[in-house]
Amino acid sequence: MIKKDRMFYRFSAYGFLKNLRFFEPFIILIFRANGLSFFQIGLLYSVRDLTNNLMEIPTGVLADAFGRRRAMVLAFSAYLVSFSIFYLFDDFYIYALAMVFFGLGEAFRSGTHKALILEYLKRHDMLDLKVSYYGRTRGASQLGSAFNSLIAAGLLLITGDYRTMFLAATIPYVIDLLNLATYPKFLDGKLVALEKGAFWGQAKATFKDFKDIFSDVYAMRSIFNSASFTALFKITKDYLQPILETFALALPVLLFVDDVERSGMVIGVVYFFIYLLTSYASRNSDIASRRFRNLARAINISFLVGVGFLFLAGLATWLNLVIVSILVFLGFYVLQNLRKPMNVANISDQISQRVMASGLSIEAQFTTILVAIFAPILGALADVFGVGLALTVLGAGTLLLYSFVRVQERPLS
Repeated sequence: MIKKDRMFYRFSAYGFLKNLRFFEPFIILIFRANGLSFFQIGLLYSVRDLTNNLMEIPTGVLADAFGRRRAMVLAFSAYLVSFSIFYLFDDFYIYALAMVFFGLGEAFRSGTHKALILEYLKRHDMLDLKVSYYGRTRGASQLGSAFNSLIAAGLLLITGDYRTMFLAATIPYVIDLLNLATYPKFLDGKLVALEKGAFWGQAKATFKDFKDIFSDVYAMRSIFNSASFTALFKITKDYLQPILETFALALPVLLFVDDVERSGMVIGVVYFFIYLLTSYASRNSDIASRRFRNLARAINISFLVGVGFLFLAGLATWLNLVIVSILVFLGFYVLQNLRKPMNVANISDQISQRVMASGLSIEAQFTTILVAIFAPILGALADVFGVGLALTVLGAGTLLLYSFVRVQERPLS
């Protein structure tokens, strides 16, 4: 049984506050309102994820030397710089700079908080509860996203200005920074002295971990299954926004406000219910996984269902069946949050505790590489053929990956 002590609620508070990014439900609409094409938006996503990828090793070395808590503080400091740039400017190239800082924040944060939680579970002999524990703390993150949507809609109604949301997002991020800075010191793990050549040494050690992990077909498939599906979700999830905007503007309601405020209110309410459901899904991911014969089967089936959801969402959008597209996207969101705790647990089962951080880091790096490659491609397809057909093509293409990412249960030795 999960011990809901003070740290459980602090871990949950971290996720709740982290997801109060008030601009997020409207990010594509914000970029489009400032004259960016879908291709340029895809390029911004690539800048963010390439920065994350390139800084993964240096930030990992710094986290090992100075502690995971300090790494998280640096992450949130970079986020705050990014939000400030987005608030103050509205140029594509300046946005790219903001994405560099955002990617830097992701690099310091990526996998680090999971490692903090796993260190805590190890210290308190609760590693066998990792699916349930991580799922429940992730549920708090999704609850934060739900309230984020309503608050964002309210801000838009009051100010009528998308950019205000970047400024407002600095408030919960400062609070979360203070929360992280005061985590117990033992969660840092064993600190490693920062020596000359440490970055090169870490790069070689990471490369060795890559070789060790990728010589193991079970670990490789687990990592690539998680990374490919997560990348697919990250690339496509924001395309729900223009679909919702089309839906909102067609409704014969709220005609007393302008189009931006009307679409903002509808989008905020829809995202609120989406994230309530994803919060419930995260908290009950362990129950869902137990309905299958084993964890590998649950992950494989959910991969196929998720790709099918994306294909159907794109097809429905292309055929102008907007309500069907929204409902299928809802299923896609819920499925991602059922899968995430399962994947973390599955990866941890396939690799040793000694290289756990490397395993999670490799998964994160593969995710960012896939996002960096395919986000501009999806954007270009959307510019030429429309959002619906672009999503349909990506869903069909991802299905071809299944034979390479199908998770296999490791035989008993």
